Parts: sequence; C-alpha cells; structure tokens
Amino acid sequence: MRTTIMKPLLALAVLLLSAPLYADPGHGHGNGNGHGHGHGHQGSGKNRQGEARAQEEGARFDFGYRDARRLALSHGLTGYSALPPGIAKNLARGKPLPPGIAKKAVPAPMLRELPHYPGYEWRIAGRDLVLIALSTAVVTSVINNVFD
Repeated sequence: MRTTIMKPLLALAVLLLSAPLYADPGHGHGNGNGHGHGHGHQGSGKNRQGEARAQEEGARFDFGYRDARRLALSHGLTGYSALPPGIAKNLARGKPLPPGIAKKAVPAPMLRELPHYPGYEWRIAGRDLVLIALSTAVVTSVINNVFD
C-alpha cells in the first residue's frame, strides 16, 4: 500500500520540480533588472532627461540636461526646430548616426564650455545635443531638447 501512495507522490514531485525547466526564457522581452512598467530610474523632469555618459576605460563622465540647457541659454542658442519624427526615432544612444541627418557643429564659445572626451565630438541635431564617437559615428549620448 505504501508503494501505491509513494509512486503518485514521486511523480507529482518530479512534475512540479521540472516545470521551470520548460518555461519560456522570454528571449529578452521581460522586465529585467526591476525597471519594468516605467518604474526604476525616474528623473525629476527635464533636469534628468538624457544625460551624457561617455564610457572610456572604465571612467564615467556625467553631463546632464540642466548643464547643457544652461549653456545653450547663456549663448542664446534656443528656438531650434525639432527633427522629423522618423529621423528622431532613429537618433538613439548606441545606434549609428542616421544617414542624411542634418547635424550642425556646436558654436565654438559653447563648445569650449562643454566637457571634452578624447575620441568624441559634440553635435547639434534638431533640438538635441548629441555626443558622437568619431571612429565609428555611433551616437554615445543624446541630451534631448537642449536647444528648444
């Protein structure tokens, strides 16, 4: 009688313990790192919007919206037009600079006050301040609406 009860219990235990092995891994579509549903690193408005971070040999440099906007206002660089939606969507950190994007050089007086990162270049794309890797033309950082 004891064997009769043990076999179904053993089968049930094996079934329950093997269920996670058959679960779909999600292929990167989950809310990993605990930041799903818009929670996590929420800034307090425009002052945290699009911070520049250049990664070079483990060093980390921060330059945020508040700093960039202050420089743009002090140099009278406001009122720029936004990029068309299709191009703006393709202008993102880690992606190559979209072909045909109208990027302007940052005026020299403002450029002198921006942080200098060897191998990178600051450009203006629409209303945004963009940091680009010179060797690969990959967008390292986008600080949105600086020149609004």
